[in-house]
Amino acid sequence: MKKIRTLIVDDHALVRQGISAMLSFHPDVEVVGEAGDGEEAARQAAKLAPDVALMDIAMPGLGGLEATLRILKSSPGVRIIVLSQYGDREYVERFLKAGVAGYLLKTAGSDELIAAIRAVAAGGSYLHPSIATAVIEGFRGDGEPKDDYDRLTAREKEVLKMLAEGASQKMIAQALEISPKTVGAHQASVHQKLGIHGRAELVKFAVKNGIIKLK
Repeated sequence: MKKIRTLIVDDHALVRQGISAMLSFHPDVEVVGEAGDGEEAARQAAKLAPDVALMDIAMPGLGGLEATLRILKSSPGVRIIVLSQYGDREYVERFLKAGVAGYLLKTAGSDELIAAIRAVAAGGSYLHPSIATAVIEGFRGDGEPKDDYDRLTAREKEVLKMLAEGASQKMIAQALEISPKTVGAHQASVHQKLGIHGRAELVKFAVKNGIIKLK
């Protein structure tokens, strides 16, 4: 069984130890490292190449957002889940725009944490239910849906929907039987035609236009 190699990033040693102990009960997850700040997190991510990193927000020195941006630039294969006490929509949207795969509150139970790790390791996304509701409602309240959807080709619409649902380029390529490079070209075309940037705006567009629905 291939284990999900996980890095825990938090400035409190007791929190890191508690999460590590919790994950030890799940044989498909292996904690390969810990970091107490953003700088160490970036170094550990580059050195250990974990599948998933659990990222705190408020840390001394390099914070969670800056560490996330650095890790995703140097180690794009790492899937990051924010694990924080802050559930404000502004925080969530900021991290989604940065490219994280999940956002979970520290009030979540062990079952939800392991579900989030498994989901993002498989190429999907995960948002704490209360956060997901707030983010989607915020998207809905930002204005009327755009009318640019019909400008997309049929294949671009397929790629848009799958991206909005959290699929990776590799997953889309396998599902549509095309190359990841072609998926990337379709994604770039979607962004250009719709005038959007990043996954957060793409999800926002998809929700407003009824392409995906909150489960």
